[in-house]
Amino acid sequence: MQFDRYTVILLTLRPDAPEMTDAEATALQNRHLAHGAEMQDRGLVLARGPLTDQDDERYRGFSIWSVDHETARTHAEADPAVRAGRLAVTVMTWMMPAGNLHFSKVHPPRSVAEATTD
Repeated sequence: MQFDRYTVILLTLRPDAPEMTDAEATALQNRHLAHGAEMQDRGLVLARGPLTDQDDERYRGFSIWSVDHETARTHAEADPAVRAGRLAVTVMTWMMPAGNLHFSKVHPPRSVAEATTD
């Protein structure tokens, strides 16, 4: 059997994440979303999004990348939320039977306001 291999990144809330006001958190989230949208627009990220209803609230986001570990790590570590010390990056390889997943080009949200509108 042949397998497709994807680089995936799990974003987790750091235990030492800085305290922020609501306004600061929203501004940082806007920069985080804009960074992710740019990565998706460039074709580096195939899919990404927040995690909800998880047993461990530290798990915040998951992304599937089209590039190798080091390239993905470099771009993920440039995320404003990572640079601000709020999120940590974990990189791994995800394998599945070849052809199991197909990705479509979508318009990724670039801000909290865009992500919460229908």
